[in-house]
Amino acid sequence: MLVLDGVTRKFGALTAVSAASFEVSRGSFVGIIGRSGAGKSTLLRMINRLVDPSAGRILFDGRDVTSLRGRELRLWRARAAMIFQQFNLVGRLDVLTNVLTGRLAEVATWRAITRSWADSDKAIAFSALEQFEIGVLAAQRAEELSGGQQQRVAIARAMVQRPDLILADEPVASLVPRNTKIVMDALRRLNKQYGITVQCNQHTLDLARSYCDRLIGMASGRIVFDAAPEMLTDEAARELYGLEADDVLGGASMPEAYEKKQGLPELGQAAAA
Repeated sequence: MLVLDGVTRKFGALTAVSAASFEVSRGSFVGIIGRSGAGKSTLLRMINRLVDPSAGRILFDGRDVTSLRGRELRLWRARAAMIFQQFNLVGRLDVLTNVLTGRLAEVATWRAITRSWADSDKAIAFSALEQFEIGVLAAQRAEELSGGQQQRVAIARAMVQRPDLILADEPVASLVPRNTKIVMDALRRLNKQYGITVQCNQHTLDLARSYCDRLIGMASGRIVFDAAPEMLTDEAARELYGLEADDVLGGASMPEAYEKKQGLPELGQAAAA
């Protein structure tokens, strides 16, 4: 179980996250929602320890994550895999090598520096690519792929870390609707088939309501909503998003509405996306 206990982060006079406290059970798919600048990204980065809390504690299975240093911190970052909006791939490297970087916490340093990956690690990486129907892209340079393909490579990289927790920071914000569905379906597959806890920042409420089993709403760095998606009424969303409400509210969920309009295939049929 992941526990945040009064977690705060200040940048000078600015309080990005203020006294955030909540628990996340294993196997959950939690959406973090709120307007731009609400503190969602800072919250995820503190859990991964890319950003250190100014106050409070983060615990996982009773262990204080905020006290970890050195190798123990590197191992925690492997267990709490990050997926970023802009993919964070090395464009000049091939897809397989990008995925293999997810194994860095478990391989000898000399192997990583010389790229002398063991056959067992290559097999793990290729298997992850196959899971998302992109094994055929293993030898291509990452910069040659579409946005949806690059994000699936990033998810495969996270998968080979063998994480307990995936922290996805608006992973579909830069994708077209068709690729949005493919990527969100990939995250849901990791959650449902492998029991990996997913905590996903979302700006679009339709997506959050469609994929998440719990929503945590943030405003001005504070937790102001925490309940099942069906409890988030349009009125509550308008209070949460203010002037941005019209941009995030809609009718049918985006993936379903777009799929019906375009006649899109499911993930397993969309390898070329």
